[in-house]
Amino acid sequence: MSETQKYVGAVENAVKILRRLTQIDAPEGVASIARETGLNVSTTFNILKTLVKERLVVFDEQTKCYALGPSVMELAAPFLGRNPVDTIRPLITEVSQRHRVLVALWNITPTDRIVLSDRIVPPDVVRADMRQGARLPALVGAVGRCVAALRGMDRAALETAYEGLRWQNPPGFEAYWADVQKAAHDGFSFDFGNLFAGLNMAAVVVRDLQDVPRMGLSAVSIAGQKDADGLYQAALALRGARDAIETNVFGRPPPPMASRAAAGGG
Repeated sequence: MSETQKYVGAVENAVKILRRLTQIDAPEGVASIARETGLNVSTTFNILKTLVKERLVVFDEQTKCYALGPSVMELAAPFLGRNPVDTIRPLITEVSQRHRVLVALWNITPTDRIVLSDRIVPPDVVRADMRQGARLPALVGAVGRCVAALRGMDRAALETAYEGLRWQNPPGFEAYWADVQKAAHDGFSFDFGNLFAGLNMAAVVVRDLQDVPRMGLSAVSIAGQKDADGLYQAALALRGARDAIETNVFGRPPPPMASRAAAGGG
């Protein structure tokens, strides 16, 4: 029996505080930080003192408020100027290895296509190969359902677009429309053998700072390899990777702590 993974609570709390400080435009007091992170004031104060000592946070004696410190840039410096894919690849590799699926990274083009730019898969997992550079219409599959959800397309416009899509096993517009509405709520979507017979997929879409869909992430499994719950857990992991990419590559503020907790996992 494998041991339950143990995490260090103090480190998790410090990360919560640092993430909170990235979300605000002005320094903030300890009581407000504690309230927004769900920590008690004493714990928050002690962690902040340690972060100040390490120069990850600075403290203003006059206002009694805290802000990010210069050592944050020291930690971030190795990533500056890198190809964004170098930042993304470790995230999708973790999802692939933990959930034993092929994870595909798609670029969403201005010409309404998605283009496969990278793929990661554990070497011992049987999978359908996907050629790098492969192109698909932006609205098909699990990624396409998420793209349609983020674009907020009305029913009539989406039905017209759907009629021009090709599937090996078409889901039918009513089912597709329902999936798009669910994707708008959940932040991820599924395709069970519709786009390609015998392949099940979960997907999310990454937005830039202007809410434009820029990338898709899909977890791909041969039918029968993973049950519905296994693919759902992979979808949650993709959503967590999406949040990290949106924040660290495109500069979007991270989701509020309460929203992430309510969403469950990720």
